[in-house]
Amino acid sequence: MTKQVKVLAFDVFGTVVDWHGSIAAEVRKLKLPVDPDAFATAWRTGYKPAMARVRSGELPWTKIDDLHRLILNDILKDFQVNALSEPQIRDLNLVWHRLTPWADTVAGLTRLKSKFIIVTLSNGNLGLLAEMAKNAGLPWDLILSAEVFRHYKPDPETYLGVADIFDVTPDQVMLVAAHKDDLVSAQACGLQTAFIERPKEFGPQVVREDLQREEFTTYHAKDLNELAAQLGC
Repeated sequence: MTKQVKVLAFDVFGTVVDWHGSIAAEVRKLKLPVDPDAFATAWRTGYKPAMARVRSGELPWTKIDDLHRLILNDILKDFQVNALSEPQIRDLNLVWHRLTPWADTVAGLTRLKSKFIIVTLSNGNLGLLAEMAKNAGLPWDLILSAEVFRHYKPDPETYLGVADIFDVTPDQVMLVAAHKDDLVSAQACGLQTAFIERPKEFGPQVVREDLQREEFTTYHAKDLNELAAQLGC
């Protein structure tokens, strides 16, 4: 029998904030001679391979800001963008600190915070997540990151680390995420899970075909307000 959840741990990129739309908007603002959606997609596509290099030991522990910059250097070459100065490239890399929340995010988090401890559980580094929260008005009780545990998701140390910090059992923590691989890994560690549908996460032209309910999810909701209602907030 599962216990009463005390802590909601949130994936951030895609679940809480719109990374694709935010990056595409930044590309348009800079008037880069590229397809904004293709550029955003390419940047995010480099994310898991870059983390895999750290997890395999090929690279030492590297925070996401620095991995994002490594990926950005490559895609600027791939897209033949040569006109940006070094300060402009540094500022573009920090767009991840300025990602826009989904329309339901702040209200949904505020409702959930009334009943639960709400924390981030993101591969983003602490500075990135703190600035994002400040910019977007995200009302976290605590910001947790892979940087705290020196492990990236889906390493078990990340999920179990949340339970350890709050001195609760794993099933008193619920991972809230828009990505089923993240939820599968959390469930394997004994966490409860909530899937949030984000049909536009990968841009307006991409139709997600993985939004159906799964047996491994404890809860399934269209957005954070719906999850709050399901959890009695």
